[in-house]
Parts: sequence; C-alpha cells; structure tokens
Amino acid sequence: MLTIGVDIGGTKVAAGVVDHDGQILDKVKYPTPANDPRGLAEVVGRAVEELRSRNPRGEVSAVGVGVAGFVDEDRATVQVAVNLGLRDEPLRERVRQHVDLPVVIENDANAAAWAEARFGAGRGSDHIVCVTLGTGIGGGLVLGGALHRGRYGVAAEVGHYRMVPYGRRCACGNHGCWEQYASGRALVAEAQDLARTDPQRAERMLKIADGAVEQIGGECITQAAMEGDAGALECFRTVGDWTGMGLADLAAILDPECFVLGGGVSDTGDIILDPVRDSFARHVSGRPGRRLAEVRIAELGGEAGIVGAGDLARH
Repeated sequence: MLTIGVDIGGTKVAAGVVDHDGQILDKVKYPTPANDPRGLAEVVGRAVEELRSRNPRGEVSAVGVGVAGFVDEDRATVQVAVNLGLRDEPLRERVRQHVDLPVVIENDANAAAWAEARFGAGRGSDHIVCVTLGTGIGGGLVLGGALHRGRYGVAAEVGHYRMVPYGRRCACGNHGCWEQYASGRALVAEAQDLARTDPQRAERMLKIADGAVEQIGGECITQAAMEGDAGALECFRTVGDWTGMGLADLAAILDPECFVLGGGVSDTGDIILDPVRDSFARHVSGRPGRRLAEVRIAELGGEAGIVGAGDLARH
C-alpha cells in the first residue's frame, strides 16, 4: 500500500510516493506560497494529484503532511507556523478539499524522527531522540516504539529549553535557549565573532568569504573545517560541546537508547560528531557505571520529512 508524504518548507513543498519500506518512488516539488494558507493547501493538493496521475497503477491510501510548526493533538490544525504565516490554520481540512484521501498533518521534525526510527539511523531501537541541527534546533521523540507528541501535540521542542538563564535572546521570546548555542545559527555566530576578535585565527574563513565577516556562513565554515583549518574546527568544537551538554540533559530525563543528529550541521560527519560524543560522555549524569546512549548521524537526509510523513499517514 502506497502513501504520499509532503514536506512543507519555507521555500518549497516537496512531495513523494512512499512505499511500505520507506522508499520514495516518485517525487515533485513546488514553490511554497508566501503567507497564503489557502494557496498552500492548493499547492499540496496539486502535488498529490500530480503524483497520483503519474502512478496510476499504485494505489495511494493516504496523505501525510509535515510542516514546520505546532500541530495540535488531532493532527489537523497548525496552531502556529511563523515562517509560513499560519496561525490556527485548519490545514487538514483545507487539503482534504483538494484530495479525496485521508490526510494527516504532523510537525516536520516529528515526521523526520519517525522516518529515522523506522528506516534510518534509529532502526532497531525503540527509544530514540532525534535532534535536528539546522538554522535552529528541532526534535522528535520515539519512545517505546511510538511517536511521542505530548498532550497538546507540541512535545520535543528541545531547541527551546533554556541552557543559560538570562542568556542570548531567542526568537521564541525567551533567553538562553539551547538553539542559541548549538545550531547552524550558533555556528555562524561563533565564526563571525572569531573573525572580528581574532582575524588571524579566522584567516581561512575570511579568505573564503572574500574578507567580509558578515559573509561567513555555514558553507564557508564547513569548507574551512574540511580543509583542517584550526579556527573553523574550533567553532565546530564549541558548538559540539554545547550540543553534547544538551544531549546529556535529555538523557537524564528520557534515557534513550540512541540520539540521532540530523540537519545541515550534521552533514559534516565526524567534525561535529566527535566533539558531541566527547561532551556528552563528560556531562552525562551517573558516570562511571551508566550505560550511554549511542550518538549517531541521521541517514535519510533531506528525504526524511517526506518518508516520515508518508509512513505516519499509513499508521
């Protein structure tokens, strides 16, 4: 039985036909309408119908939609999605007006976590925590083999638990949130700060960025780190240390079997993984003697949202 998974991002809507093994058989992409809830539902419907028309012999049973925002406990309404301009948006009903199939709405990080648990780095484990290190930090919990959504559907917003009282201001309205210290944005902030205060140590990153501090971004830092640049590697170690500290706190609360790190920062592999593992082992409670959760890199990349949304629709 096939399903269609849809991943709504800030710039594109990606949809794919997903089989029971988590394989994407066909995929389409459309631009995301800006601040247009009805137009967004129309685009999702168009993507679904295009895929169905191109796969006439495959019976599609349901549609799962992953969206970056708070989704209610009924998996029907997007309570708020700032980057998409959605608030109390009945997205499931709007999409169902365009497709004659059952529709499930889910938070995109939850969908990605489910995909990694079922088909990716977390397969074989019943207790996993997925942490997405992107511009901010997203999270997803699979506990006892089931997606944990919380009473109101908004569990696992791990990027917004506060690591530093009265610390850096966060877009969520609080101060000192984890994502202010361990995320793609935090990595860039570290590198730009290094370039301003000690340009000699940031020489390679500055050269890649044509000498402009404000042009130092994630790709620039990653390139320099891949070349072995000491300044860039120091920035990754700093972010990795904060990431490991956060994982240690989550381990004290949730005691998972493994952590799965996804998102753009995780694409650097061992460059981020080594300092994260080291920091996690140093900061986790109960050592020595405690069994440590494994820390792994996600395997499904940018397709995790489609796969997870599609598979959740099936379940």
